Formats: sequence, structure tokens, C-alpha cells
Amino acid sequence: MSANSSEADAPSDVQGVRSVERAVEIMSLLTEEKPVVSIRDIVEATGLAKTTVIRLVQTLERNGLLWSAPNGYLPGPGLWRWAHLARSSWELPPETRQHMRELGARRRETVNLYMVRDVYRVCVAQQESPQPLRHVVHVGDELPLWAGAASKVLLRDAPEALLRRIAISSPYGEGHVGKLRQWIGEAEHRGWAASHGEREAGLSAVAVPVFGRTGGVVAALSLSGPSVRFPDDVVERFAADLRHVAKEISERGFEHPLVPVR
Repeated sequence: MSANSSEADAPSDVQGVRSVERAVEIMSLLTEEKPVVSIRDIVEATGLAKTTVIRLVQTLERNGLLWSAPNGYLPGPGLWRWAHLARSSWELPPETRQHMRELGARRRETVNLYMVRDVYRVCVAQQESPQPLRHVVHVGDELPLWAGAASKVLLRDAPEALLRRIAISSPYGEGHVGKLRQWIGEAEHRGWAASHGEREAGLSAVAVPVFGRTGGVVAALSLSGPSVRFPDDVVERFAADLRHVAKEISERGFEHPLVPVR
């Protein structure tokens, strides 16, 4: 039996899901490095029959998600509306972004705002250091929770089951839970946390919690950069400044789609 006949015999809901998955796969071929793709590119990347690719591309084009160009297909104008909706939903309030800009200008180190997603911390906002040698994490990047200053403050309210999963995902195994608990306790007692080369040699960070309306930790605000610029006395000054900024952000009421519903 051919693949096409097998697909034709599949239930309509299965066919529908498969078509959606294939359409997403086609859209994911578009990147900053490759903003235009041809039918041949799609066939080679997906392994789909040319007739199937043409049908899917025509559907995406009719709905404004792709746009025909002389050398192939590029992102369509319909994506602008979705991009605007995503930006309005996920972007932080102007006041929070201003606080981060001012903090970065004062301390001349990279400012990041992290939130928890499963066993990772996700960067939801960043203000890059103005210095040539700096730490850069792109918005949307996922970093592990088993180390780092931000992790130590983010995990304060974490359930035991999550701590075990994070430890298992680390290079140290399940026994790392004990160290995580120690770090969390120290960070809660001091009100801030620091790290030096825990995840990446030569990289240091200082982080403080941002609290939600119910009093739980919902985010971590951090300063990070080369370890040579983070001696103990500087770390303490960074922590004091971070706590002041985080307090203002918390008092305004921190809202974000990643904030858990309680």
C-alpha cells in the first residue's frame, strides 16, 4: 500500500493533525539566516512529496502565512498580526524595562530577568552590558536550573519532586538535591544569591527574587558578567541595587504569561 493511500485511509482528525504538523515544519524552515525557502528546499528538508508540499504551501499562502517571491517563499503579512499579539502578551511593562535599562547603565553589567519553565530558567528580558567583554543570553533562551545565582532564588518555593528532576538533569545526579537545598536556604536567608563559575567557567552572577501578588517568587532579576569584575565587595553592592529594583518591580505587580496560576 502506498503512503498516499495509507494517509487517505487515516481518520480525518489524524490527517488534520498531520497536516498542521507539516505546515509548522515548513514554517520552521524560515530563519534569520534563511528568510526565503523554495519548493525544492522544502521537499529536501521534509521528505514530503512535491505535490503535498505545493498543496501545503498554497494553503499557507492563502492564509497570509507565506508570501510568494521570485526566488521562493518568505514569511507572509499574516504573521504581523500574530507577532503583535505575541509581543503584547509576552513583553514586560515599559516601567520594568526602564528599570532594567537604568540598572544596566549604573552597573555596566548585563541585566537578565529569568522565570521557571519545567527544569529550566527562561530569559524573558535582557539589557546587555555596554562593555566589550560581557555575558549575553538571548530572550527565550533556556538555561538549566541546577546551578547559577538566578536558579538559587527561583527555586525557593519549588516542590521536592521538581528539585529531584532538576538534580537528575544535572551532571551530578540525584545527589545534587542536597546542594540545591543548601543554596536555596542561603539565598532565602540573605535575600540574594551569587554564583562564580558554577555553570560556565569565568562567569559570575548575582540575583534577587521578584515576588508576585501572592508573595511567591515568580522571577529572578540578575546582573552577570566576567568573574574578574565580581569581587565580594562589588557583589554586595550589586545585590543591594538589585534588591531595590526588584522591590519596585514587585510592588507594581509583576504580570507575565509564565507566572503560575495559584
